[in-house]
Amino acid sequence: MRFSERYRYKTVREIIQRESITEELRNRIWSAIYSNFLREYESLPYNTHFQLIDDIFSDFLKKPLDNLSIVQSSIIKEIRITICKSPWYEIYDFLEFILNNNYINQRYYQIKKDNFLAEIEKILTEENSAYRVIYNQIVEITSEQEIQSIENALENTNQYSGVQQHLNQALKLMSDRQNPNYSKSMHDSISAVEGLARLLLEDDSITLGKAIPRIRTKYELHPTLMESLNKLYGYTSDEAGVRHGSAQESNLSYIDAKFMLVACTNFINYLIEKTK
Repeated sequence: MRFSERYRYKTVREIIQRESITEELRNRIWSAIYSNFLREYESLPYNTHFQLIDDIFSDFLKKPLDNLSIVQSSIIKEIRITICKSPWYEIYDFLEFILNNNYINQRYYQIKKDNFLAEIEKILTEENSAYRVIYNQIVEITSEQEIQSIENALENTNQYSGVQQHLNQALKLMSDRQNPNYSKSMHDSISAVEGLARLLLEDDSITLGKAIPRIRTKYELHPTLMESLNKLYGYTSDEAGVRHGSAQESNLSYIDAKFMLVACTNFINYLIEKTK
């Protein structure tokens, strides 16, 4: 993870790319498409017909085919420049177009397409895109409400530096592009809630499990809602490696870490508002 991300010089929205795209992510998507499906075209003799290029030019870019250059590299360059200067969502439109193109979906290309899908999944995960490919469609996996919850919690905990540090660490560990650590991210998420509970009760040693009933009574909070927090805390105790460490290999993923971070920020925002 880069300096700007570790120390929050980049916003949550820049780290988790929703309705935006970094140049790095755009370039990696383009490069995957180029290396898997377009590079072979450049090695063909001049003015060779290539169905995928025709489809991109006429059906995606909506340009007349008689404008095609006879030089393959010039055609590829024109497509790349158009795609790389387009709004953020058009690179996903282009990716979706490639995935659903009849030429790419020939049986002959099946192995290559499977490898391409695996590469795209890796790129979207490593670059923290809020979107994934499901059945050849680009699907959002991180909503505006989830990002808003994280942003609000980071802002609301300005006066609680220890709690905010746990949230920052959880976000950092979850979204680290080189070496994510999902179990430790989840641990920091629940530790942020526990840290807030200790501050609310003015007890530096109490665990969250023991703090929940006291907070519920002190601030007259709904028992069912607080029980759900207790169950969330119980989950982090049961899941291998989250709170107490485990030699057992964990199956935790980005989705697990994101769920825990969003759930914990929701509880933090709720507790801060209800205990003002």
